[in-house]
Amino acid sequence: MSASPLLAIDALGFSFDTRQVLRGLTLRVDRGEAVALLGANGSGKSTLLRLVAGLLTPVAGAIAIGGVAPRAGRPEIGIAFQDARLAPWRSVARNVSLPLELAGVEASRCRAAAEGALERVGARHLSDSDPVTLSGGERGRVALARAIVRNPELILLDEPFAALDALTRNRFDDELPELVGGAALLLVTHDIDEALLSADRVLLLGASGRIESEVPGLRRLSASARRAALAAPDGAAQRAALYAALRESAGEDGGGDA
Repeated sequence: MSASPLLAIDALGFSFDTRQVLRGLTLRVDRGEAVALLGANGSGKSTLLRLVAGLLTPVAGAIAIGGVAPRAGRPEIGIAFQDARLAPWRSVARNVSLPLELAGVEASRCRAAAEGALERVGARHLSDSDPVTLSGGERGRVALARAIVRNPELILLDEPFAALDALTRNRFDDELPELVGGAALLLVTHDIDEALLSADRVLLLGASGRIESEVPGLRRLSASARRAALAAPDGAAQRAALYAALRESAGEDGGGDA
């Protein structure tokens, strides 16, 4: 990893009232690197993303993005959650352009950027659609377009495809490495295959509140080679090791999702 990572997390701690979720967590993510985060329910995966996004404040330790502490709404960060959270009173294009509008970008540039982002995710034909008419897969594409519309340096994805049917989710998993382009990615997921296919590194956040293990991902392979590598003996071994680690972690922590 480089001497100056894009995302630097040091000795991070966070608690909900008396329940400590993260304890001394340290993590580095380089520019352009994709990192997937696995963990049992309650391990603090979603909490970590919200801390990085500036939506929560650490009780201990430090987070820096490009050397600066997190702040909600920073233009170099794109975010998509499991719930697409589309505004039903705005068209698809105006949902995607919302981050630009809030930043004061003129209307014509907002529309052009929104259509460009929708084109990248294969959803430009939905530009003038009403969000309530969209399928789950379409909503997922729109949420991802909104996350990338400002060409952020860091994209945070929190189970964005969890509600999709299996075929649509597999298609997103195959396309995600190309969709994020040169941005760094921090992906929270429960799906081992998704983590391996989408990331350069796959990390396990354990009940200790720290990163407990790491395996290499398959993102750097070509799109056509990733699935084959996942099915090969090495890929099968990685999946088995991660599954065993997740089962052990789940046995230690049976709490609700955090």
